[in-house]
Amino acid sequence: MRISQYSSRDGAIVAINKPAGWTSFDVVNKIRRLTGIKKVGHAGTLDPFATGVLLICLGPATKKSSQLMDLPKEYLAEVALGQETDTLDPEGKVITEKAVPELSEEAVNAVLPSFLGEIEQEIPSYSAARVKGKRLYQLARQGKEVPRLFKKVRIDAIELVELDKQTLTLRVECGRGTYIRTLARDIARQLGTVGYVRKLVRTRVGEYTLETALTIEEFERQLKRTTSTTL
Repeated sequence: MRISQYSSRDGAIVAINKPAGWTSFDVVNKIRRLTGIKKVGHAGTLDPFATGVLLICLGPATKKSSQLMDLPKEYLAEVALGQETDTLDPEGKVITEKAVPELSEEAVNAVLPSFLGEIEQEIPSYSAARVKGKRLYQLARQGKEVPRLFKKVRIDAIELVELDKQTLTLRVECGRGTYIRTLARDIARQLGTVGYVRKLVRTRVGEYTLETALTIEEFERQLKRTTSTTL
């Protein structure tokens, strides 16, 4: 959308291309400072290492955040095989190593269907899920025992995009609350090895695509072109 489409009655929803290294709340805070709008929120967390579509709700549109979280999502995940980290992403430390068997596209494609539909996922130790008021990642960082928690999620499609020795690139379409890190780990284990997500891009949320998402810099430039009476 154009920033000029913002209205005090309806607010606005903006698709931002979140940069790597930023938390979702970093983006929210940046947009809040740039616009001066007090009520700003996001509709679906992206891990700090991940990039891609993050829906930002401005003003009254924050009331739609839960509805937006229910939209189907699409991801492109680069999975490194042979090592597993404690965070299941590149920011953690390696906790397990295992040889990678010779894999063919046929072998990979043979295991993917078992992850389709409604499945039960283990919630990663390094996640924002809560137990007794504490975030799991807080317990993990403090070296405390993290309880194993599970949730049901929906996987609509998984496609092998590329297979290159010790790297899988997967396109995943899924529902709300899916942990791509857990999915990648479980697929790697099914293939007889271990793995973690080296790179993750959210390419679509509902009808909001990466191609139409604004970078922070593009958002700021567009905002500067908007007259002060718009916001």
